[in-house]
Amino acid sequence: MFTGLVEEVGIVKSILKGTKSVKIVIKAKKVLEDIKIGDSISTNGVCLTVTDFTDDTFSVDVMPETMKRSNLKNLVPGSKVNLERALRLGDRLGGHLVSGHIDGTGKILSFDKEDNAVWVTIKPPEELLKYIIYKGSIAIDGISLTVAYIDNKVFKVSIIPILKKLQRL
Repeated sequence: MFTGLVEEVGIVKSILKGTKSVKIVIKAKKVLEDIKIGDSISTNGVCLTVTDFTDDTFSVDVMPETMKRSNLKNLVPGSKVNLERALRLGDRLGGHLVSGHIDGTGKILSFDKEDNAVWVTIKPPEELLKYIIYKGSIAIDGISLTVAYIDNKVFKVSIIPILKKLQRL
């Protein structure tokens, strides 16, 4: 389980493609503290298991089902990814509970500035829209957000300034 609060932005160092799966090596710093084989790290919201690590990287294997349902299929070396270590019992829960199990990806239709926030309009796959709840939580690229608007085609979230800064990283 995760909180949806990004700890750091990592950089994809390499991608080794199999027939339908991949092995991804990610350069990071914060999430490597006390790391061990088998740890879970949310990578753009996807719960992935550490299979290897060095002083400044960790490796994960991504199975075909995860590649189909997530945006990890769009990564290339140099891509930036949102990273968060799994919760430990006793940790503070500052965001929402996020499982890291991805249901699908949506298409960002617009960014609209409103004072100190930005409204992001997203069109999810039609079959997932019925599961999105007004004022419910949703994780986008591993960032825990609150659904602030929904209709029969799109939903919107409002991003506060700190998240706008992460978006530019």
